[in-house]
Amino acid sequence: MAAEDRTGARTGTVTTSVPARLDRLPWSRWHWTVVIGLGTVWILDGLEVTVVGSIASRLSEEGSGLPVSAAQVTGIAAALYVAGACTGALFFGWLTDRYGRKKLFLITLAVYLAATALTAVSFSSWWFFAFRFLTGFGIGGEYAAINSAVDELIPSRYRGRVDLVINGSFWLGAVGGALLSVLALDTDVFAANVGWRLTFALGVVLGAVILLVRRNVPESPRWLFLHGRGEEAETLVADVERQIAAEKGGPLPEPEGEITVHTRKSIGFGVIARTVLSTYRKRAVLGFSLFVGQAFLYNAITFGFGTILTTFYDVPSGSTGYYFAVMAAGNFVGPLVLGRLFDTLGRRVMISGTYLASGVLLFLTAWLFDGGHLTAKTLTACWCVVLFFASAGASSAYLTVSEIFPMETRAMAIAFFYAIGTAAGGISGPLLFAKLTESGVVADTVLAFQVGAALMTLAGLVAAALAVRAERRSLEDIAAPLSSAEPSGSRA
Repeated sequence: MAAEDRTGARTGTVTTSVPARLDRLPWSRWHWTVVIGLGTVWILDGLEVTVVGSIASRLSEEGSGLPVSAAQVTGIAAALYVAGACTGALFFGWLTDRYGRKKLFLITLAVYLAATALTAVSFSSWWFFAFRFLTGFGIGGEYAAINSAVDELIPSRYRGRVDLVINGSFWLGAVGGALLSVLALDTDVFAANVGWRLTFALGVVLGAVILLVRRNVPESPRWLFLHGRGEEAETLVADVERQIAAEKGGPLPEPEGEITVHTRKSIGFGVIARTVLSTYRKRAVLGFSLFVGQAFLYNAITFGFGTILTTFYDVPSGSTGYYFAVMAAGNFVGPLVLGRLFDTLGRRVMISGTYLASGVLLFLTAWLFDGGHLTAKTLTACWCVVLFFASAGASSAYLTVSEIFPMETRAMAIAFFYAIGTAAGGISGPLLFAKLTESGVVADTVLAFQVGAALMTLAGLVAAALAVRAERRSLEDIAAPLSSAEPSGSRA
C-alpha cells in the first residue's frame, strides 16, 4: 500500500496510462484553452521588449516625467531586464519542477503584472530600473513554467507545431509594440509624460485577461501522478476525455501503453544537474548550441537594425518602427508556416535545416551589404527571409530542451538553457554588436552579420549530428522519467 508523506502526497509505485491517454486525444476546444491561456503571454513579452526599446528616446526628453537618458534605458534597464529574466527562469524553474506547473504559471504571470503596473507609475530612475528587473524576473519564470506545461498537455503528434507557434507569437507582440510606440510617442495624441506610461498599462490589461483564461488550465496530469497524486491525475484526464468525446460525438481511440514510476516529492538539484550535464551530455551540447546560435544571430540583426538603417540609409529614427514591424511579422510567419513540418518531416531535418538556411542566408546578406547592393527596403527584405527560417529554428530550441530531458528536470532544463541563451544574447551580444553596428564602418557591420551567421550555421551542423528524433513520440519515450520503474529510454 502506498504511504503518505508530510505534504499529503501518496508515495509508492504507480502504473498509469495517463501519458498515452493524453497523447491519443484529437485536437479540441480544450486544447485551444490551453494554448490561449498559456501561450499568449509570449505576445506580452514581445510587446514589452519592443516598447521599451522604442520609448528610450522619449524617456530621455525633458517633460517625460522620468530623469533617465536613452543610454540608461537601452543599457542599464535592458541589462537589468535580462538579469531578471535569467534569475527568474532559474528560480521559478526549480519551483515549477518541485511544486507543479499550475501554481507557478499563475504566480509568474502575477509577478509580471505587478511589476509592469509599477513600471507605469515610475517617478524616478531607481524605481524604473528596479521594476524592469522584476518584470524580467516574472517573464523568465514564464518560459520555464509555460513550456513545460504546454508540452505535457499537448498530444505528441501536435507538440512540435504548437510549441513553435506559441514561442513564435513573441513576434506578434513585437509588431504590436512597434506600432503602438508610434502612436504612444505622438505628442499630438498623448502628452510626453503620459504616452509611454499607457503602453505599460496596456500590457497589464492584456495580462489580466490572460490570467482569467489561465485559471481554467489544469495542472499537468503527468506532474500529478509522478508526485503521488495519481487519483487526481486520473480524474482530471477522465474529465477532459468526456469533454472531447462529447465535442467529437463519438468514442475516443484506445490509448496504447502504460508507464510505471516510483512517486516522489522532489529531486535534488545535484541529481538534476548530473542528469542534464552528464547522463544526457550530448543533448546538453545540442541545447547549448541551439540557444547560443540563435541568440547571436538575432543580436547581429535586431540589436543594431535601427542604427544600420539610420546610419547607412538615412532612414529617420521615427520611421524605424515600421521596418521593425515588417521584420517581426516575418518572424511570426516562419513558425506558423514551417511548424507542421517539424511533426511530419521530423525534428532533425527541420531544426538543422532552419538553422543552416538562416545562417547561409545571413552570410549572403552580409555579402550583398558589403557590396553596396542593398537599399533600406531590400536589406529589410533580406532580414525578413533570414528571420523566417531563424524564428522557426529559435522556437525549436525551446521545444528541444523541453522534450529531450526527463520530466523531473523539464522546467529546470528549460530555465538553464534559456538563461544561457538570454545571457549570451543580452550581455555578450550587445557588448560585441554595439561597437560593430554603431561605428558607421561597412566592414564592421558585415563582421557582425558574419559572426551571427557563423554561430547559427555551426549550431545547425550540431543539430544535424545530435538532434533527437522526437516527432510524434511520447515524452516518456524520448526520455524516461528518473523515477521510472522500467528500463530508461535512449540517452543519445
